[in-house]
Amino acid sequence: MSVRLVITDQTWGRIEPLMPADPVRGRRWADHRRTLEAIAWKYRTCSPWRDLPDELGSLRTAHKRLIRWAVDGTWERILAAVLASADADGDIGWTVSVDSTVARAHQHAAGALKRGRQTEQSPLTTHLDAHAAG
Repeated sequence: MSVRLVITDQTWGRIEPLMPADPVRGRRWADHRRTLEAIAWKYRTCSPWRDLPDELGSLRTAHKRLIRWAVDGTWERILAAVLASADADGDIGWTVSVDSTVARAHQHAAGALKRGRQTEQSPLTTHLDAHAAG
């Protein structure tokens, strides 16, 4: 099975300097680009991690790296850098869409008394109570 890769060399050139360095102690990390391709594949296909193709490496590696990069701020740095670069190149159209939907209450929700809520008595009730007492 051949996997379609989505990260171009140009995109990787922007992202690579922002990736975390290998740890000082312990084993070197798996290739960041391949791991990033695995994460992109997972979200692009909406597939579960267990369906990750073998060409993209271990599903445990990709999943752990996704979480680690979220915690250490790597994703925020990548997003900020890519947005700044694309904005400088004029590749982004900053169009804002505002939703003007109105949510209306059901007709039976208008004017109903709430349980446990003290309200003033209506003049009709007061009149009847006064007449019965008198």
